[in-house]
Amino acid sequence: MPKELRVAAYAVCVRDGRMLLARWVTGDGRKRWTLPGGGMDHGEDPYDTVVREAEEETGYAVEPLALLGVDSELRSHPRRLGPATDFHALRIVYEVCVTGGELRHETNGSTDMAAWHALDEVPALDRVGLVDMGLTLWRERPALGRTEGAGK
Repeated sequence: MPKELRVAAYAVCVRDGRMLLARWVTGDGRKRWTLPGGGMDHGEDPYDTVVREAEEETGYAVEPLALLGVDSELRSHPRRLGPATDFHALRIVYEVCVTGGELRHETNGSTDMAAWHALDEVPALDRVGLVDMGLTLWRERPALGRTEGAGK
């Protein structure tokens, strides 16, 4: 099985009891809420990645405040053309604050909407596991930067 590594940086942005999320559109058209962020370009620093991706997906300029942790996930990833891949996602998660810009939706990207959601409403959203992992890192701030059971 072919192997693929994707390194990405994501933003946890909580303000006034609300969390900023982007709605990801999957290849088959499903829509699920996720943390703003995405893949690093070759040679790009993860700090710069999270700033760029947050602006692309939400319209906001952000400033990273803290490195919350790193999440590593291994799974089989189907492909439209060709065999499935042994996919390894390495996700670097920062706490960020909004420093400028205005909320807007991404066009011609992997997300179609950005919105603030009350923290107590997040569990009811159709979301990816990355949202829960980001919230856990933000709330618990583990010394080693990984959630309980990570990497298993």
